[in-house]
Amino acid sequence: MPAGRRLLVLDGAVGDWLPPGWQVVPQVGGGLDERLAAAFAHAARIAPDAPALLVGMDTPQLDAALLAEALSPARRTGVDAWFGPAGDGGFWAFGLAGPTGQLARRLLLGVPMSTPETGQALLDRLLAERLTIGRLPVVTDVDTIEDARQVAAEAPGSRFAARLRSIDTAREVSR
Repeated sequence: MPAGRRLLVLDGAVGDWLPPGWQVVPQVGGGLDERLAAAFAHAARIAPDAPALLVGMDTPQLDAALLAEALSPARRTGVDAWFGPAGDGGFWAFGLAGPTGQLARRLLLGVPMSTPETGQALLDRLLAERLTIGRLPVVTDVDTIEDARQVAAEAPGSRFAARLRSIDTAREVSR
């Protein structure tokens, strides 16, 4: 997906798995709400006039086509924030057209994370800020083995699906 910058907020060491063109900053401590707010603050410091889209690492079926239309220049006009709901009530993507550390903290700090109400709580905060929201499609994020199997079925040609099949096969052979 074309992007002006790619920022990975990482807890741990970078490996040879990271493709070229990514800037890496360390993840801060604290709860997930604090870590997400800090990620937006990093993005705002690195490129203060650029939008930022945060995508969870638990959506292996995600591809550029899913985001391309919603984030195209024509569809970005007038949008202040993007919200991608997850099927379990959370969210898989969240973006700000004009991210600042202060705005990210207002939107994220105190949102209960990893609950069926997480997405609605964030959406309520976006609406309370009177932000124009670009809606992204509902996507399944992988929290359980059932989720993993569903995502693999939705993207059967993906590396994720192949890896899951190899794990399932190895488990069956070991029985």
